[in-house]
Order: sequence, then C-alpha cells, then structure tokens
Amino acid sequence: MKEDCPPSSHVPISDSKSILKSELINLLKTYNCYHEGRSFQLRHREEEGALIIEGLLNIAWGLRRPIRLQIQDERERVHLSSASWMPGRPSCPLKEPTLQDGRVTAQEPGVQPTQHSSEPLEEDEETPQLMRTKSDAACVIQRRPRCRAPSEAQRIRRHRFSINGHFYNHKTSVFTPAYGSVTNVRVNSTMTTLQVLTLLLNKFRVENGPSEFALYIVHESGERTKLKDCEYPLISRILHGPCEKIARIFLMEADLGEEVPHDVAQYIKFEMPVLDSFVEKLKEEEEREIIKLTMKFQALRLTMLQRLAQLVEAK
Repeated sequence: MKEDCPPSSHVPISDSKSILKSELINLLKTYNCYHEGRSFQLRHREEEGALIIEGLLNIAWGLRRPIRLQIQDERERVHLSSASWMPGRPSCPLKEPTLQDGRVTAQEPGVQPTQHSSEPLEEDEETPQLMRTKSDAACVIQRRPRCRAPSEAQRIRRHRFSINGHFYNHKTSVFTPAYGSVTNVRVNSTMTTLQVLTLLLNKFRVENGPSEFALYIVHESGERTKLKDCEYPLISRILHGPCEKIARIFLMEADLGEEVPHDVAQYIKFEMPVLDSFVEKLKEEEEREIIKLTMKFQALRLTMLQRLAQLVEAK
C-alpha cells in the first residue's frame, strides 16, 4: 500500500492510502469465489484507466437508540386544498367520473360546467398526484379505509423497503432495528462512507440524518475500527475478506460507537475469572519488576558512595 497520491495502477482506499490494482483484483477474485452462485458477487470494469467495482454491500444494524421513519415519501407529497378535494368525492380515483378525453372531473355532483370549462383546470392536472401512492406510508393522510386487491397492495408495499419486515405505521414509526440484523445496498468502489450512509438511509426512508451515524468494521475478536468519511466501504469489505463471520460492517451511532484496538479486543471475550487471573499475574510480574529495579538502584547507589569515599581519601 502506498501513502502518496495513487496513479492509474493503484486504487484509492482513502484520501491518503491506495492499493495496487493487480492486488485488489486478486482479492476480488477470492471474494467472488467465496460468493460463487450468489447475488453478492461483485462486478468490475475500467473507466478511463480507473478500476470501478460494484455490487451489493451487507451492512448490519448496530443501533442502541431508536430511528425515525419518514411518514411520507419525499417525492410523493400530498397537497390537499378546497379546490382539489370535496367531501362528496369518493376516495378512490378509479370510481371518479371521467370525461371522454380521459381527464378526471373536479366538480361536485349536480354542478354544471361554466363557460370557462374549456380551459385546462389546475385541479385536473393535480388529481393523479393527489391519490398517487408509491408506499403504504404515503397513505396515512387519507383517513378513509380503502379496499385494495391483494396484488395492488403487494405492488404498493414493494416501493418502500422494509427493515427486516418492518414497515411504517403510526405505532412503530420510531423503533430500533434488531441488533445484528443485516440489510444490503448496491454501491460501487467510488462511493465514500458518507455517500453509502446517505444511500442506506434513503432506501429505508429514515428521517435521521447521515451525520448521526457511522460505519464500523467489527471483527470476530471484538476489534472495532471506524470507517472515515473519506474511505470507501466496498473496498474495505474486499480488503477484510468475504467471510462475515470474521469481519462485518455495522451501522452505529456516531456518538455512541467507539473504536476497540486489537490489544484490547483480545481480552474482550474472556470470562471474568480468567480476566481476574490475568490481573493477578500482571500484579505479580509488576512486583517482581519493582524488586529488580530497587535492587539495581541500591547497588548503583552503593557503588557511587564507595567511589566518593575513595576520592575523599585521595585528597
């Protein structure tokens, strides 16, 4: 790995580190061999001499605090006004009367069209957006129960991804995903940690901002390393190997997560009696070292006193 700016023969790991392209391709072959026959195999290509790797990246939930799901998709804002909705109108657009040209009428029953009815109406243009729904979450503003066919309900439900089967509803709009449960996002090797976080939160319509979270590489030994904003999670996944029993990528709170170095991680999984015995042994070793140092300095002090006495006698 090099610390300088990576040339075309290198692939950046972060702003200051890079890896040989050939070395990364060999690691990629091992990664794809491990996932042979599964959807987690990664594809690679070259664009203007730069190696681009893309595919699914597994991320485990490691949150301790609840997250908030958006009530409504950002692109599906429902605008209700006195002109576009009236009490007498049915809630389902399929049952509304339509004109011969296919436009939906925006008039109450019994109201005759005026002399300006030939002009295009803004309400007619907004009517499809009023009832258009891509997710079950965007329907919460409509209090009236709607009867949908199972196929239609399934189609609408697919547009909002669930977190391990959890969809938005009023009672559980704020919840904590099960610790260790896994999700995935499609990324490429040019996406930084912040971009991957934003993509993941947008996928599940999480209202919390990406600055509240961080990605960590958690090893089986307990070692935990935070991915910096300038690092590339997909490259880090390849470098740590394909086996998620050895290393996994976790989404954690930025203020609650902490790094655990290897020297500390090797003691994490021991039981308390074993750790107590380690402490006792360290104390015994410390006492032996203290005795050795004390005897050494006492011998040096005696030698210095003897030499001073000789100098005094010589005068």
